[in-house]
Amino acid sequence: MTRFFKIFRYLGNYKPLVVLNILSNILYVVFNLLSLLLFIPFLELLFSGESLVTEAPGQFEWTKDYFLGYFNHAMGQRIIEGGALSALGFICGLTLLMFFLKNLARYLAHVAMAGIRQGMGRDIRREIYAKVLELPLGFFSDERKGDIIARNTTDVTEVDSSIIGSMEMVFRDPLNILISIGAMLLISPQLTLFSLILLPVSGIVIGRISKSLKRTSRKGQDKQGEILSFLEETLGGLRIIKAFNAQERIQATFDGLNESYRRISTRLLNKRDLASPTSEFLGACVMVGLVYFGGRLILSGDGSLTGPEFIGFIILFSQSLRPIQSISKTASNINKGLASLDRIDEIRLAESDILDPESPKALDGFQASVHYQDVHFDYGQGPVLQGIDFELKKGMTIALVGESGGGKSTIADLLPRFYDPVQGGVLIDGVDLRELRTQDIRGLLGVVSQQPILFNDSVWNNITLGKEATQEEVEQAARTANAHEFIQALPEGYQTNIGDSGGKLSGGQRQRLSIARAVLKNPPILILDEATSALDTESEQAVQQALDNLMKERTSLIIAHRLSTIQHADRILVIQGGCIVESGTHDELLAQAGVYQRLIEMQGMG
Repeated sequence: MTRFFKIFRYLGNYKPLVVLNILSNILYVVFNLLSLLLFIPFLELLFSGESLVTEAPGQFEWTKDYFLGYFNHAMGQRIIEGGALSALGFICGLTLLMFFLKNLARYLAHVAMAGIRQGMGRDIRREIYAKVLELPLGFFSDERKGDIIARNTTDVTEVDSSIIGSMEMVFRDPLNILISIGAMLLISPQLTLFSLILLPVSGIVIGRISKSLKRTSRKGQDKQGEILSFLEETLGGLRIIKAFNAQERIQATFDGLNESYRRISTRLLNKRDLASPTSEFLGACVMVGLVYFGGRLILSGDGSLTGPEFIGFIILFSQSLRPIQSISKTASNINKGLASLDRIDEIRLAESDILDPESPKALDGFQASVHYQDVHFDYGQGPVLQGIDFELKKGMTIALVGESGGGKSTIADLLPRFYDPVQGGVLIDGVDLRELRTQDIRGLLGVVSQQPILFNDSVWNNITLGKEATQEEVEQAARTANAHEFIQALPEGYQTNIGDSGGKLSGGQRQRLSIARAVLKNPPILILDEATSALDTESEQAVQQALDNLMKERTSLIIAHRLSTIQHADRILVIQGGCIVESGTHDELLAQAGVYQRLIEMQGMG
């Protein structure tokens, strides 16, 4: 339950609503108790056959006899003055007033809890999303996107309905039980003690069901995350699935996941639904035991319990059974929600290994060079980079070439600090990146990737991502990227929505938008994962011209796939097996007749 109370930290933002909820629940319990207790003295007057009480009780005392005597005197006076029907009408009116106040307090408690629940749900989702943005890329290499989406949607919903929704009952029901037990003790200590001996049996049985429920719930949430991940992959790969006639195989895989989720969910519902009838049956057993024990006390004739008092006790006890059963059901819900909370905490409490220093050094633009200094790196599965050492001076263009899997992209990913080297370092103007603020480093960089990253938003918002700009600045960036003309031809120009991942645009248009975004940022250093390798000839020419415009008077690190595009680079590094095996200009590398020349020949350029 420690984890359950940890979620209370979110309540600090909703103190007025918390106070309103607690006060309303206290009033609800008090008015509910009074609405029940009002009948007991009146039953005594109607059925005891005793004479009316005409004398008021003496000095005030916190005892059952004093309050009973006071009420009997007040009712006696009302009966003497107006008759029994007048007293009955008064009791009925007072009872209705108690019920009205009780339900008004209940409504106010629900209003306050609605604000708390929705606010806390929003806060948790916001915290998860912020953590997703903060965590390094390495964290997501071991996670499924669909599962992460599930944690920020279905798991948060489960926490809201199971845990946050149970907070009110955690406060209200124990208070209700305590006050009811206090009233029952005033009526009959013996009968109350007997009931308290029987009730723990119910708690033990329900507790066993709750523990089993949590384990099954965790399995269900994990399986639901797998389904969402598979669905996300299916939507992204529909073109390939259809092209390879793989619908039946994909459907079979989904059916397997779906059937597994159905079985787990059925077990989960069966266990959850078992808690309520089990609790009700055990409550009935306790009630029958009380009737038997209370009947014996009345029949004994020793005066320890009268018939009206016993009726009142049973009414109070039956009312206290509701919160007791509610607590057992709440325990089941909380255990179910804790499984989702555990999944949320795996992201929310994940630690990032890309941290800013406590006292970062100032970074005043880019002045001289980027230096990869004896860099070694691995992803935990063997070395990826080994002794990478080169200097990218201001204004230079360095191209990284080589076979796939050699480490080219990893070299580029170290510059924006997506990862940190395990040995050596990357320096900007002689300062290790780990001594600088990550935000300052990335402020110097512009990235154009092989697959353009665009969002389901307008052209304008995609170009101005992370930067405020005027209409003139945006249009100038688009012209530089050879994108202005096709943007103007779109239905709503710069305000046209381009669809999921820019799906309404062609490959060349998407790439030119991402180049326009980099142009608008106007960074001193560019990282280009060659943007023309997946384009047709006509689109490639337009994009290549845009890239040439972008690279003018900038420092560029290029990952090259088509070697024809980097022949004029100041320096070409041939990467193989995580090492620099050749280095030089295009002509120098050709003269060496080594790996680079073989790559040239493979692309038909020799």
